[in-house]
This record gives sequence, structure tokens and C-alpha cells, in this order.
Amino acid sequence: MNGLVTSDHSAAHPAFDPDVSKWDAWHPREVTRLLAGVDVPWYVAAGWGIDLVLGGNHRRHEDLEIAVPSERFAEIAAALDGLEICVIGPEAATARPLGHAAHFLADTHQTWIREPATGLWRLDIFREPSRGDTWICRRDESIRLPFDEVIAHTSDGIPYGRPEVILLYKAKHARPKDNEDFAAVLPLLERERQRWLASALELVHPDHPWLGKLSA
Repeated sequence: MNGLVTSDHSAAHPAFDPDVSKWDAWHPREVTRLLAGVDVPWYVAAGWGIDLVLGGNHRRHEDLEIAVPSERFAEIAAALDGLEICVIGPEAATARPLGHAAHFLADTHQTWIREPATGLWRLDIFREPSRGDTWICRRDESIRLPFDEVIAHTSDGIPYGRPEVILLYKAKHARPKDNEDFAAVLPLLERERQRWLASALELVHPDHPWLGKLSA
């Protein structure tokens, strides 16, 4: 596939243990530049997505995640020419170069991008379910929105996920940084968006502690 570079190590051992200490993530501006010519609805997700809502200097980030429609991932991969694309297994326990991992794509959603010259991981791409112009939540397929309602943009054109959508995913782990992001964003969420998040949480995590704060 265009965009795939396989190192000698990966060619000899298609599945390998990804060294998470080798993360040195790009800034979202760099990914926006790389994907400028790609007509695919994608957005900055997770912690960096929340940070862009809050102005871009909320807290330190170990990595950078973007979300793309799984059915159009090939278009994204083609734009990453010269970079190594690896499909990541559960709990980041294994990495497989994309050329060796076609049969794993349906069972996973994370794809890490590595810079061959440095060996550094630069980007994590979430391959998300979708149907045409509709985003589908991978936690509950009944939760759907048009991409136009999922994606917003900063003043300089960086696409990011609406905070209520990002928080729905963050709710699964509710780590200290997730709770921090929730507390920082909640006062900025319009009541309609708070109600959407509450309804989605009731489907996915019906006993979640955030529900009490949303109802208040």
C-alpha cells in the first residue's frame, strides 16, 4: 500500500512490541498540514482535542490521536507516504506493519505512525465506524451523528472533535487526566450538548459518576 515503509526489523518479525518510550508526538498543526489535501472527515481526538477546545495549552500530552472513518482509512494512509504505519493490538501489546496486518484491521481501531529516520512514534490514528457522512460510536452503534456535528475547527483550521463526543470516549477509563478534562470543559458545554453527553453515557456507562454532575 502507498505510504507504508517497513523497517528491516519489522520485515523479519511482522509482530513486535511497540516501545512506548519512543513517543514524541507531533503538534496537531503538523497533521493538519500532512492531511491538507485529503477530502476525508477527520478530527483531533482525546486529550489534544479537549486542549484545542480550551485554547491549546491546557496540559502536557504524551501522544496525539486523530479519528478517521475506518472505511476511508486507505485515503489517509496514502497521504502519509514515507512513514511506517502499524496496526496496534489490544492494550498496545503488539504492533504489526500495515502490510502484514490486513486481517487485524476489523478487530482493532488503533494505528500508530512511526518516523523511520528517528524510530519515533508521531501519531495514533483511531479507525472509527461510519456510514457515508455519519459518525458511529464504536461503543454503541445506536449513537450516531453527522460528521458536520462531530467536527469543529480552530481559528487556524485544525479540525477537532466536539468535546462531548471526546468525553464520551474518555468516560470509559475516567483517569485523573480524564476527570480533569471533564471538569475543565463542563462549564463551556451548552445545555444541549450536556444533555447529549448524559444520554450517551446512560447508554454506554449508566452508572458513571459524571452523570450526577451533568444532571446538576
